[in-house]
Amino acid sequence: MDGFININKPEGITSFDVLRTLKKQIGKIKMGHLGTLDPMATGVLPVALGNATRVIEYIKDETKAYTATMIMGRVSDTQDEYGTIKVIQEQPIIELDILKEAIKEFTGKIKQLPPMYSAVHHNGKRLYELAREGKVVERELREVEIYKLDLVTIELNENNIPLITIYVECSKGTYIRTLCHDIGQKLGTGAYLNKLIRVKSGIFNIDDSITLEKLEKCTNIKRVIKDIDYPLNELQNYYISNPSDLYKLLNGNKIQCSIEDEELVKVYSPEQNLVAIAEINKNNNTPMLKPKKVFK
Repeated sequence: MDGFININKPEGITSFDVLRTLKKQIGKIKMGHLGTLDPMATGVLPVALGNATRVIEYIKDETKAYTATMIMGRVSDTQDEYGTIKVIQEQPIIELDILKEAIKEFTGKIKQLPPMYSAVHHNGKRLYELAREGKVVERELREVEIYKLDLVTIELNENNIPLITIYVECSKGTYIRTLCHDIGQKLGTGAYLNKLIRVKSGIFNIDDSITLEKLEKCTNIKRVIKDIDYPLNELQNYYISNPSDLYKLLNGNKIQCSIEDEELVKVYSPEQNLVAIAEINKNNNTPMLKPKKVFK
């Protein structure tokens, strides 16, 4: 079984828990997810099955989109609701104009300090392992890009504490809880992430996702599995019509081609099945197709 399945991850489990559940439902085949979601987060978690795990490195569109709700007037040592909460302002007053101006400053290329409760490595250990030991170490700022940052709603909970929901489109590696924390610091009120939904991961979106519960009841899982080439839409297609050329390529040999200006292409058989990911090389000014990954 090869392809991608777009899971709508529930709250309270890890991304690896999703894989374990899928293996019970689908079988023990090779799997890999595209971008980890924290246990508190829900939403889009694309999972590669079988041979699809071999094309993950060629997926170019890694834009993520989230809706995030933050509680104002408090901070958390994990920057989310799972941590130890400290009150900064009991009932902070959030002025709309000031909030909008603060949000603008986090659009574009920004620097983020990876939180201590994260999977970043430091001297052979994950930061969250050190954090659980009560240690805080120096971390380097990382550049990420916020493509879009919109204010969605401002509400008050039952204790008159402001809840602010934002919509974020960002690059891979962006910490949304850190973004919320930093917005709170900018406003001087403090803030921590209370709810996070990933609504998009590259070409995968939440409207086309499936919950684990619905998947368990699905009588034909193949209907919800997308083809291996589904997330490779940014790569050009190249079709082989000559059986001899197809045989050569499938056995790791270069073949002459008619494309000159592409680095990587998707190669299809006469039956329009994806058979390889290949790169274009030039041999005496003759473009040649060199297989990188072959799917027999």
